Amino acid sequence: MFDVTILTQKEYVNPQNKDWYVNQIIKEDELLIEELKKHNLKVNRVNWDANYDWTKSKTVVVRAIWDYFNRFEEFVKWFNIAKTLTKFINNAALITWNIDKKYLIELETKGINIPQTLILKKGTNTPLGEQMKKLEAHDFVLKPTISGAARHTYRLNYANLNQIERIFKKLIANEDLMLQVFQQNIMDYGELSLMCFNGKYSHAVKKMAKEGEFRVQDDFGGSVEQYNPTKSEIQFAETVMNHCLLLPTFGRVDIFYDNLNQLALGEVEVIEPELWLRYNKKAANKMANAIALQLKKS
Repeated sequence: MFDVTILTQKEYVNPQNKDWYVNQIIKEDELLIEELKKHNLKVNRVNWDANYDWTKSKTVVVRAIWDYFNRFEEFVKWFNIAKTLTKFINNAALITWNIDKKYLIELETKGINIPQTLILKKGTNTPLGEQMKKLEAHDFVLKPTISGAARHTYRLNYANLNQIERIFKKLIANEDLMLQVFQQNIMDYGELSLMCFNGKYSHAVKKMAKEGEFRVQDDFGGSVEQYNPTKSEIQFAETVMNHCLLLPTFGRVDIFYDNLNQLALGEVEVIEPELWLRYNKKAANKMANAIALQLKKS
């Protein structure tokens, strides 16, 4: 019986060809496993779609399962079974809540500032151009409500509407989408990611898009650097964490300054967030302590 199973995807288990991307994923898991073992916990590491008896793990800590949104139906089928056989950290109900970015609307009702956002339901017949008029802006971002790594994320305006409208019709036939007002400050000044354990700030990074790009992910050439947030930025992130469905054991809050230069939430990530543990000597220890505390409660 394992106390903790670190959940990853198949490509990151004993890979034959390790590049920088795979190496950093493995490094993150190694840092966490080392700290968990200091709590006398028995730990293993398994890909989510492995032929594995999940009753052999007391808890599962979800890490780099960065293929789940491309295999969503398969993942949900697996998850619905696995959560009856073992416990998840973060909590399975919290994971379900966080998978669909419609949670942003819920957080907005609790006073969290987000970009102007429209949720476009699967199968809607209203043209994208008509939806854009509702937000009274000139530049927008379109993306699925269930996604990751900027999958099907498009910047659009009235000049390229016809091109994106064709893409929109294909996407909306199969899934819910969200339309948001484009935030220029993300391109100009970057996006801040604040890591929190049990709702308390740990460390932060700043993500910058490469020149001419609006997506900050490294898949699109984005860069990351360590960042020292202000008190107001920390307070904003901790407030977001405390307004989630349940208090996350671990998670990341992505924030930026909106078009009115006010702090705003991009997303809160508690499913399988990149946490940059390698950027902070104490971070893995803090995460392990949070997990160990949760284990004692369960």
